[in-house]
Amino acid sequence: MPELKRLHSSHAPAVLAFELANRAYFAASVSDRGDDYFDRFADRYDALLAEQEAGVCAFHVLVAEDGSVLGRFNLVDFEDHAAELGYRVAQHVTGRGVATATVQELCRRAATRYGLRVLRAASSHQNVASRRVLTKAGFIPVGPAGPAHLGGKSGTWYQCDLERRPS
Repeated sequence: MPELKRLHSSHAPAVLAFELANRAYFAASVSDRGDDYFDRFADRYDALLAEQEAGVCAFHVLVAEDGSVLGRFNLVDFEDHAAELGYRVAQHVTGRGVATATVQELCRRAATRYGLRVLRAASSHQNVASRRVLTKAGFIPVGPAGPAHLGGKSGTWYQCDLERRPS
């Protein structure tokens, strides 16, 4: 059974393997991270861990029984009991409810572990699967998301009031 875990330094090799294996798949719906991301992965990973340690973000990985990463689920920019949700799942597990179940679990954790009350997430108009995940997890559309935030694509901001969300 896959387990949602808070990001740790020991996850770095599996996260890199996940990103490399799914790079083309992700680039079809979100902007590509670029070669520099992979060339400087260790530095960027350490920076994420430092942000997490500072308490301004919480990064998570969905880990399979074999230790491979099936998805990344992040809460970023904590401010005034709110944060932004971002996630990506491996191509081979899409369409199985993995993203929806994990986003729902992260919503519970956001409220209970991090004291958050509101989560926001942006999804491009082309990313139908992501919009479906957000809706199933209790997010509602609240306005347009511009190309600057979605890697050149237009989309919609979604919001979830964690205090009113069914548990």
